[in-house]
Amino acid sequence: MKKYVLVGASGRGFNTYAKNMVKHFSEHTKIVGMFDINTTRMNYINQQLDTSIPTYTDFDLMMTECKPDCAIITTVDAYHHEFIIKVLQYNCDVIVEKPLATDEKKAVAIKEVYQKSNNNITITFNYRFTPYVTAIKQLLTTNIIGEIHHVDFEYLLDRSHGADYYRRWHRYMNKSGGLLVHKSTHHFDLVNWWLDKRPLSVSAHGSLEFYGANGEIRGERCSTCPHHEECEFYVNYIEQDYYKQFYFDAEFEDGYHRDGCVFDKAIDIYDTMSVRVLYENNTTLTYSLTAFNPYEGFKASILGTKGRIEIAEYHSGEHKDDKTYTIHIYDLQGNHTKKVINKSSGDHGGGDQLLLKMLFLENIKDPLGHMASLQAGINSAMIGIAANESISSKKNVNITEL
Repeated sequence: MKKYVLVGASGRGFNTYAKNMVKHFSEHTKIVGMFDINTTRMNYINQQLDTSIPTYTDFDLMMTECKPDCAIITTVDAYHHEFIIKVLQYNCDVIVEKPLATDEKKAVAIKEVYQKSNNNITITFNYRFTPYVTAIKQLLTTNIIGEIHHVDFEYLLDRSHGADYYRRWHRYMNKSGGLLVHKSTHHFDLVNWWLDKRPLSVSAHGSLEFYGANGEIRGERCSTCPHHEECEFYVNYIEQDYYKQFYFDAEFEDGYHRDGCVFDKAIDIYDTMSVRVLYENNTTLTYSLTAFNPYEGFKASILGTKGRIEIAEYHSGEHKDDKTYTIHIYDLQGNHTKKVINKSSGDHGGGDQLLLKMLFLENIKDPLGHMASLQAGINSAMIGIAANESISSKKNVNITEL
């Protein structure tokens, strides 16, 4: 049985890792320690799981006393690199939430320490594991549309999920790297995985068009806002037990507000983004992400020398209750075939459970390469990092030069 520590008592750390490890993987995993600067959230996790996991506000003390085999890092994105490097220096394996890092200096620092280490880094791209995108990967391995030359990928965040990024710490560039790093790293990784090619250069545009200072009314936070009766984006999180106990009751320790105003003038990430990526062999990706749509999901097309694939996935709106997804395949003569994939239940389209099995159970075969390497984590993060640099400099950015 492997010994694990949790680095970051976050919602992801609790709901995805701690809860599942205790309930479903206890024969294979043992959580021997938990680190965070906020003891209220760590205590909440122990209370909810009926566990007595030792809690620490001193990371080094935890690593010294617990001597784990592996650390699971689910902190704020900007601190991933700090804890990855520290964990490797303790001769310990790493499981880290995406993105690997929020800027190029942090990514380089991780790689330099990793190259001197005998330990592993696993980046958890759960989106790879969903049955729909897995089926697309399987089709592409059959060469059904030949050599791929272009991908078009549009992701739409709606005014519920999308707006929530502008309430949380994600709304600050220095915490998350913006949505092109925090959110889009999922999508860049999918395309990288489908193509199995290395991204070379990026040009991008990004702006804040809807949230932040664009709003006509604003308050400090929803729970104290005088405009709650008239604001479309008002949420009453404080009356929900989980949010109250995990976030509101913990505020006195670190000052973090889970219900910040989406029109706060301090918000500095983009909500409207477009990116062009050049890959090896002149393959291109055109990508867009917008965060205030009437429905949520993605639409994509993949063009190759033998044909074209068109796909779409919906998470809200009129198609959210559909029981299946469809892959549309066209040959060069325009003949159309379909492959229908049943929707899966579970978090993130069933991807989380499949990811956890591969993380914690032994001898799970991985013929499609679902489990992401360090280089895969670097490649996806660097597209977003380079996109941010391109937006700032208004120039095309060479990833290798970064």
